[in-house]
Amino acid sequence: MWCELLLCSLGVCGVAAAQQPDITPEANPGRPTVSTPATLTPVGYLQFETGVFGAINSPDFSSRINATEVVKLTVQSRLQLLLESEPLVHTSSEIKLTKFGDAVLGVQAVLIGAKESPATLSMSFLHKIREAGAPEVDFGAPRNSALILLSSDALGFHFDINGLVNELEEGSIRRTQIGQTLSLSHPLKRITVSSEIWHFTQPFLNAHAVGNLWAIAYPVRKNFVVDGGFNRGLTSTSTRWEMFAGFTYLLPHKLW
Repeated sequence: MWCELLLCSLGVCGVAAAQQPDITPEANPGRPTVSTPATLTPVGYLQFETGVFGAINSPDFSSRINATEVVKLTVQSRLQLLLESEPLVHTSSEIKLTKFGDAVLGVQAVLIGAKESPATLSMSFLHKIREAGAPEVDFGAPRNSALILLSSDALGFHFDINGLVNELEEGSIRRTQIGQTLSLSHPLKRITVSSEIWHFTQPFLNAHAVGNLWAIAYPVRKNFVVDGGFNRGLTSTSTRWEMFAGFTYLLPHKLW
């Protein structure tokens, strides 16, 4: 009798546990596309976007390998803080160079849209707080950046559209760079496939950098997404090939 009661209790507990909803917060990856989503991460949770990046045949280098790290924290429903950095950069050209990379501090604010809205419009401002002096990819490493970001869903696709105005430096000379990105993604079962076209002016070369990016992402868990892909430069002054892989991890414990 006691055995039957114990087995029954365990069965009831198992059914109750199975019926409990999964309250793990969902990550909102900004990688691996050039476009940044207008939507923010869950309020009060730290999100880490970690990856490795490799590129060959660019105007400033023959090859470049670097680690990337982006930390995001949404402090309230319409305001997000972020820190972007390159923990390590190795470039090869006439001179080989290995060092710590740039670091950028930023803020993103939602102007229009809420969590349930079909579209979200945001603005973002980024400022470089550490200059490494390493050769950069074809669209450079701006001192300051202002972005307008739009994210929307339509016809089973997700769109991320960015417009950028950047301040580039070369010695004591400063020039304005204009950029546009369009990312389109669609789920295939649990895998999400993304395609992107992007364009940046190159004011110091009097030219344009254009690329076509393809990537896939797979959610191992709601708060852990792995990704990988490549980008093909489409103009003579664009980096010819770029490859990348990484993951997004949202800490499951709220800070407040």
